[in-house]
Amino acid sequence: MASKVQEIAASHAAAELSVATISIDDIFHRYDEAIALNGVSFEVRPAELFALLGPNGSGKTTLFRILSTLMLPTAGRALIMGHDAAKDPNSLRRQIGVVFQAPSIDVKLSAYENLWHQGHLYGLHGAALNQRIDEMLGRVALADRAHDRAETFSGGMQRRLELAKGLLHHPSVLLLDEPTSGLDPGARRDLWQYLRILRDQERVSILVTSHLMEEAERCDRLAIMNQGKLVALGTPADLRHEIGGDIIVLDSPNPVTLASKIESRFAISAKVISRKVRIERENGHRFITDVVEAFPGEIDAVSVSKPTLEDVFIRRTGHRFWTEADQRFQEAADA
Repeated sequence: MASKVQEIAASHAAAELSVATISIDDIFHRYDEAIALNGVSFEVRPAELFALLGPNGSGKTTLFRILSTLMLPTAGRALIMGHDAAKDPNSLRRQIGVVFQAPSIDVKLSAYENLWHQGHLYGLHGAALNQRIDEMLGRVALADRAHDRAETFSGGMQRRLELAKGLLHHPSVLLLDEPTSGLDPGARRDLWQYLRILRDQERVSILVTSHLMEEAERCDRLAIMNQGKLVALGTPADLRHEIGGDIIVLDSPNPVTLASKIESRFAISAKVISRKVRIERENGHRFITDVVEAFPGEIDAVSVSKPTLEDVFIRRTGHRFWTEADQRFQEAADA
């Protein structure tokens, strides 16, 4: 009998996973002559924490706006819970919660008042709305600040209030655009812990856009985008595993010359990325000794590490995730 129950439970779980909560089918989008999305396709499964990872200009924000019904794609189709984002936006909006990167709370209102007005937009009222507000404020740890103005909240508290707004109407799908932008490390950690609770206990499907590799690592699966195209899709572990071995990075006054010599001497691929020589190699710690001895005086510094998601990005695109200019801009934005 027990085995029969287990078989039924497994069958139900398999059936759930076979139906995509979000289905992106060959989406294209163009701004005048600029192509923002170029044939993007992927699926998000039920109760999955999914990351859309990409640098500035990769197309992830355009795709987020299409999913949240704020923009029509030039071509292709986006389905969420069976609703077409372009053809049936009104029905879809009742199924999704959206938290944008830009703040949407009214800081002159209290936490309770922000949720009260949000509830009215979804047709909630009376005792049911009050109960739901109390539930959500408790869930995001703001119950004791319910009647304080949002302007008195820290950045992390305001972000939790944004989440409460997005979840007030019991959505099946939650879309978050750069949700940890501007948060301190503690607030970021608390947010991700809460997202995992939503996934595991509420069975909410969550799609998060991010430019942070460490955040994508926290997700069940991710799609990596670059210049409007999907360049990688899978679990963080599977994507890292495709590289195998170690990543060796060599600093040299003449990286192009050194890379050519290494390829000739050892019959392996050596690429110059951001003025450094990059090599993928099994047992990298052993190879370091060979390469340094082979080219004395031509190597200033050496590092060896296990593959990361950035290494996956480099393999798929031929360049780093961030350019130096992008990195300086992002550090200033997060400061």
